Amino acid sequence: MTTPRNADEYFRRLSTLLELEAEAEKLEAIQETQRRPPPAAESSGYSLTGLVIREEDVGLGGRILLTLAKRNQTQALPWTRLGGGTPIILTEQAAGSASEGWRGLVTRLSRDAIQIALAGWPETESEHALFRLDRSSDEISRQRQRQALERAAAAHATRLADLREVLLGNRPAGFQSLPELTPLDPALNASQREAVRFALSADDVAIIHGPPGTGKTTTLVELIRQIVSTGQRVLAVAPSNIAVDNLLERLLNAGETPIRLGHPARVAPELREHTLDLLVEAHPDARLAQKLTRDAYTLRGRASRYTRAKPEPGARQAMRREAKDMLADARKIEDQLIERLLDGARIVCATSTGLERGLLGSRAFDWCIMDEASQATEANAWTPLQYAQRIVLAGDPCQLPPTIVSAEAAARGFNVSLMERLLDEIGTGISRRLDVQYRMHRDIMEFSSREFYGASLQADPSVQTHLLQDLPGVTPGPVTGTPVDFIDTAGAGYDESVEVDGDSRFNLQEAGIALQRLQVLLEAGLAPQDIAVISPYSAQVRLLRERLAGQSEIEVDSVDGFQGREKEAVIVSLVRSNADGAIGFLEDVRRTNVAMTRARRKLIVIGDSATIAAHPFYQRLVAYFESIGAYHSVWE
Repeated sequence: MTTPRNADEYFRRLSTLLELEAEAEKLEAIQETQRRPPPAAESSGYSLTGLVIREEDVGLGGRILLTLAKRNQTQALPWTRLGGGTPIILTEQAAGSASEGWRGLVTRLSRDAIQIALAGWPETESEHALFRLDRSSDEISRQRQRQALERAAAAHATRLADLREVLLGNRPAGFQSLPELTPLDPALNASQREAVRFALSADDVAIIHGPPGTGKTTTLVELIRQIVSTGQRVLAVAPSNIAVDNLLERLLNAGETPIRLGHPARVAPELREHTLDLLVEAHPDARLAQKLTRDAYTLRGRASRYTRAKPEPGARQAMRREAKDMLADARKIEDQLIERLLDGARIVCATSTGLERGLLGSRAFDWCIMDEASQATEANAWTPLQYAQRIVLAGDPCQLPPTIVSAEAAARGFNVSLMERLLDEIGTGISRRLDVQYRMHRDIMEFSSREFYGASLQADPSVQTHLLQDLPGVTPGPVTGTPVDFIDTAGAGYDESVEVDGDSRFNLQEAGIALQRLQVLLEAGLAPQDIAVISPYSAQVRLLRERLAGQSEIEVDSVDGFQGREKEAVIVSLVRSNADGAIGFLEDVRRTNVAMTRARRKLIVIGDSATIAAHPFYQRLVAYFESIGAYHSVWE
């Protein structure tokens, strides 16, 4: 039991850290914009400039849909990080424009156009305006976290107040005797079945610790199905849309009928028909609302259109009022449909900050299941807690923590997830760890198992010895017939560099080796979509993407961006090579744990042992590579 905490002080501290993070994100966005004015801003991937409105449309709930493109319609958009669901701010690019911009998000991206959704029409100063799009911070998400922290602090004589006292360590977590379990999925292993039984016994909170490849999502799907089979309701959340979509897809494949909350643009295209928006849109009763909406925008257009004959006094205002009333009626019909759909849902899936109080109202769920909980800040985790009677947190605190921009907020603990804090303060008595992994060859797994999981991980027989050369069409050879290669660049003079307009690092020679190893894999017959090239440094990722321009099937990403993913072969470029033994944020060895556990059959690591082995963890890593015959000098 920890020292009792004062709830007001605790949540005031979390709110302060949340504001520090919000300010840091805003400052970063401003600096990015100022550092790269048009057209150089586009090189960052976070901006698009010189855009015109090509099409206008309206979506569910009165959202305004704008399709933007370059003025020259034959011109393709440059490479961009802006994609479906990215929060953006649209501004008029004209010199001297006083517009503060319009917030929205990206709904669709194609080769030559980008569609965005806004809450209202952009009113511009110029009749033929040029626009700029920039990635923005998600203020709606931040506001929901603020409100959740306020509710948790103020809760009194409610279930939220009870949960708060347990999660602050002021009251012990309660458990019932473990229930008998008849698995709905007979393929569950013993540790997965035990984790489900343990979670079902929780009165307040339970944790499922899922190391890489151990079937954490499979376990959560079984847990959710067991709960709803008893007539109870589940709120299934995760901090990212990708993680929510993964859970949603697995539930659908198991025969469940969850409803996905959130803007459809933030949902994988093949899953959008299960979003609340599209379920409402497809409902027969929605036809009247759709007609009212179309008529309202037709009327609005007539009110704004120039005519030779002077309209009667007040006619334009009357048409606008009528259009507004029609939209209100359409919204009322949609709201009634939303109520009926949510009342009938046994499983609701959403991001943890995608829960809108106006949408959910006073609805309560018997359970909240949070996947990837170790990647969520504690402020993020309290958002869904206000709707639930019990909470199950699932994730892996031995992988990357939440990404925090503010150095001060991180130093004061904002990058510690609720899951990690509970494990540190209460201990493993509230958790169960999965111990059989279904992803990696045992030699890829073994070092991480020893360093992070007490040597408890086991490779399932189906993956224990699998290699690239076992895949159809892949030629046997030294690269495809072994699971791990470490290419040591020590002494070769492959020094790292710092990017000119930032502080990230890259290594030209290491990039060259990574591309050469990639070519060897391709020539051996491995499909491009089965390979990933990753690096801890964004500048190295940008360099590799430039070198691989036109080969879109090969995934190139940061280690952070690739967490939760896997490929048959993964090439890792560590970048750091200097005379001082400085390794920067490689000192957070959890990042290397992620990098080392993405590959199924082949892991290739490129690094300078003289630099990285100054740290004891990397000294042990290089020794491990030597022990399994994976060590190679670049001179070979």
